[in-house]
Amino acid sequence: MLKSLKQKVIVGQNGKIEVPATELIEGTTVEIIILVEPENEENETTYLLQSEANKKQLLKSLENANQGNLIEVDLDEYEKNYLCSRSV
Repeated sequence: MLKSLKQKVIVGQNGKIEVPATELIEGTTVEIIILVEPENEENETTYLLQSEANKKQLLKSLENANQGNLIEVDLDEYEKNYLCSRSV
């Protein structure tokens, strides 16, 4: 039966990769597949914070949320009262 192990490690000096796996017996033949994470991958928040206008709006929205200044919208009511009347 094929057994798999998944670990996230950092490449060391001279490209050396160490995979600590105490459940493997010394001398066992294994096949290694290496998946490299993109270096410049940004999350959505980081991307949005690059623009000064977006950053200002996001931080203001976060401040409002933390202070409990939230607007609740009933989407069913919104759709019924706004979207249906616009399609006529």
